[in-house]
Amino acid sequence: MIKFVPLAEVLALRSKMLRNGAPESECIFPTDQIEGVFHLAYYADELTIATVATFFPQNLDGQNGMGYQLRGMATDDAFFGKGYGAALIKYAVDYIKTAKAEYIWCNARTSALDFYKKQDFKVLGNEFEIPGVGPHYVMILNLTSNQL
Repeated sequence: MIKFVPLAEVLALRSKMLRNGAPESECIFPTDQIEGVFHLAYYADELTIATVATFFPQNLDGQNGMGYQLRGMATDDAFFGKGYGAALIKYAVDYIKTAKAEYIWCNARTSALDFYKKQDFKVLGNEFEIPGVGPHYVMILNLTSNQL
């Protein structure tokens, strides 16, 4: 089951999977509470969160139209390969389309490139390093048929 959740609900999984167990207070992004932000969680059962992601209105330089950025997507390793991440992306796409956005973009970890490609995201540009986090690519998912 996928739910809109408060920020506090995504922090434990962000810490575990994206920040090597850093304190949850260090896993808060500056954009986590801006206008239009929403956090999603896929619950494997009533209490267990399998996957989380955050989305917020943010245009990507060089792209036309309104965009949303995906940030902080994480799946607990116990749930890898079960389709929960893909389901969460689809849910977010359906919701973001109602806001008339034209694309979703992210800074995808190189290790997650294949996952995003399976969700129809396309790579833009070359690999780059986020200090303390690792190698990434900018990726984009077009929500309209008239882009790219």
